[in-house]
Amino acid sequence: MIIAIDGPAGSGKSTIAKLLAKELGFTYIDTGAMYRAVALKIKRLGIDPDNKEAVINVLKETDIRLKNNEEIKVFLDGEDVSSEIRTEEIGKIASKIARYTEVRKILVEMQRKIGEEAKNAVIEGRDTGTVIFPNADIKIFMTAKPEVRAERRFKELKEKGLNVSYDEILKEIVERDKLDTTRKDSPLKPAKDAIIIDTSDKTLKDVFKEILSIVRSRLSTK
Repeated sequence: MIIAIDGPAGSGKSTIAKLLAKELGFTYIDTGAMYRAVALKIKRLGIDPDNKEAVINVLKETDIRLKNNEEIKVFLDGEDVSSEIRTEEIGKIASKIARYTEVRKILVEMQRKIGEEAKNAVIEGRDTGTVIFPNADIKIFMTAKPEVRAERRFKELKEKGLNVSYDEILKEIVERDKLDTTRKDSPLKPAKDAIIIDTSDKTLKDVFKEILSIVRSRLSTK
């Protein structure tokens, strides 16, 4: 079974996908982490993310691996970059390079291979149900108001001891939404047969129960 969970930044899809994969014993695939890993390498090399050709050339020489143990680990050319890729800056660069068809094509091939090898997987990102696995058994599109998503991110970063601005986070989320929804190749949008869940006024526990119920209902009919 392939479960595809899509949605904008801060909708809660990553947390739900991890919990779901753990509960079901499925492989968890974070597609966004792969774009972030490329973004980190671009930044380290001092390459302008608007330089399409340079970005593609770097990706062709890049090895990205995801490992599911007690925690999800992301390896860039053999180095564990799981924490380093989670900054707002890297997220912004990732959205920029995700505009390029060639970049998406290379990473989609990697993601499909991981999913096919896993057989049972929860895959999350922004085009998992529309492009990567259009025949996924279950497609969920999680969303929430930008203000709610910004508040969640603000609290998360404050708890980590970071000095952040809610207004700046909201601005970045709105900008990322625009980049993700307006790109020509694989824009962020629900698949036609996706179940849309607005998490704005729901707790994490309630959302998890709702999606787990949907999955178990489908599993019982397979």
